[in-house]
Amino acid sequence: MTQQFTVTGMKCGHCEAAVTRAIKQLDPAAAVTIDRAANSVQVESSQPRDAIAAAIREEGYEVAD
Repeated sequence: MTQQFTVTGMKCGHCEAAVTRAIKQLDPAAAVTIDRAANSVQVESSQPRDAIAAAIREEGYEVAD
């Protein structure tokens, strides 16, 4: 299932990599697409939305509800 998140605080490629890594630790098969300019993270994963959002927050980024 594809899930869309609004994530703020990503300022560089390292930030994108950290978010991607956090999601992939939760679900190694996840497909992650990030549009930093739009604060958008799209995730194709069977993991629950709350779990993905928590993984992103643990990296220090804000996830809008």
